[in-house]
Amino acid sequence: MDRFFGFKEKGTNIRREVLAGLTTFLTMVYIVVVNPAILEKSGMDFGAVFVATVLASVISTLVMGIFANYPIAIAPGMGLNAYFAFSVVGHSQIGWEVAMGAVLVAGILFLALSVTRFREALIQSIPPSLKFGITAGIGLFIAFVGLKSAGIIVNDEVNLVGLGDFHSPETILSLFGLFITLVLMTLRVPGALFLGMVLTAVGAWVVGLFQFPEKWVTLPPSMAPTFGAAVSALPQVFEQGLYAVVFAFLLVTLFDTTGTMIGVAEQAGLVKEGKFPRMRAALMADAVGMTAGAVMGTSPTSAYVESSTGVAVGGRTGFTAVVVSLLLLVTLFFEPLVAEVAGLSAITAPTLIIVGCLMMGGLTKIRWEEFEEAFPAFIVMLSMPLTFSIATGIAFGFITYPLLKLVRGKGKEVHPLLYLFMVLFILQLTFLPEA
Repeated sequence: MDRFFGFKEKGTNIRREVLAGLTTFLTMVYIVVVNPAILEKSGMDFGAVFVATVLASVISTLVMGIFANYPIAIAPGMGLNAYFAFSVVGHSQIGWEVAMGAVLVAGILFLALSVTRFREALIQSIPPSLKFGITAGIGLFIAFVGLKSAGIIVNDEVNLVGLGDFHSPETILSLFGLFITLVLMTLRVPGALFLGMVLTAVGAWVVGLFQFPEKWVTLPPSMAPTFGAAVSALPQVFEQGLYAVVFAFLLVTLFDTTGTMIGVAEQAGLVKEGKFPRMRAALMADAVGMTAGAVMGTSPTSAYVESSTGVAVGGRTGFTAVVVSLLLLVTLFFEPLVAEVAGLSAITAPTLIIVGCLMMGGLTKIRWEEFEEAFPAFIVMLSMPLTFSIATGIAFGFITYPLLKLVRGKGKEVHPLLYLFMVLFILQLTFLPEA
């Protein structure tokens, strides 16, 4: 095992890798509750999505650990699951099967890009201001979803949104869960998001808003309600012209995964002379997870920044990822408990709000003093939550950035691919605005 993972070479050992895997697992296991809870709102079967979420995470994280040998976990990404459920399916009135077909198309494209040089060209073509703006916009988007789920903000006929009823038991519980989780996060308690959900569930049980199931452990539910639906819906993806949706899934997954992988690898001291070894295998892990997940019935996967917690306690090899995979596999047998927890929005909403905050960090890296850099990032962030569409936010950013650079006389600084995207997005918003 030492020869395969290179423990001595990377200055680690099995005990340290197991501890790192457990730490990463505790900080990211909330996704097995939150992801099916979100996708269920699009009409998908909770049990089937729960199993698909776990298996997609296990498969991609194992590939990451064994073939790329990095201590990085992969699971369905926050933000894209909300985009899938509330924007693509809910707002655009597209069936979840067709939306999952769009995820499958994006996954197949991701697989193809992972073995070609075009992948690098695509990543390099996107300026940092747009990357950070898109990440922050997604953060605002899912925080908005969390605030609505908690009942903290509600629909308002005059102002579109307004303050919720703070006398509502579920809203009070949401605020309690948010406060408890914020305290845990501030104190840097490992697994704060997961522990926050546990304490909120206990609080809900005490006041009678939550009942623990009679059986906590059962065999995993069937994936029959979702398995293969994406494959059957592929023709409709092209018939309905969901190209902007496919591009949104692909683009966000691609650079979000790449950025997270590089960040975690640098933290672990695994980046050599500015180069990211085995980048192809690492990206392939996510591409495999995204494609397999779509076939099984879950939203796009992404590398998890929570992997940095495992690195912080000593994780340096792919064995950390293997440990995470095995622990995730165990959660398959706790579906009754997961379903009960996910059934009460007050338990999961605080996690959405806090994760949204965590995605704001890149804003400090935007050159706000340069208007042609600042405005595209701003319009991306503003439009995502207000239009309830990640794809629309990306479109506005990819249109305004090249145009402002041209006006500023800096057109040569813009990658040719960005001009192509600008034209495509203008055509899409003009002729296919509902996508």
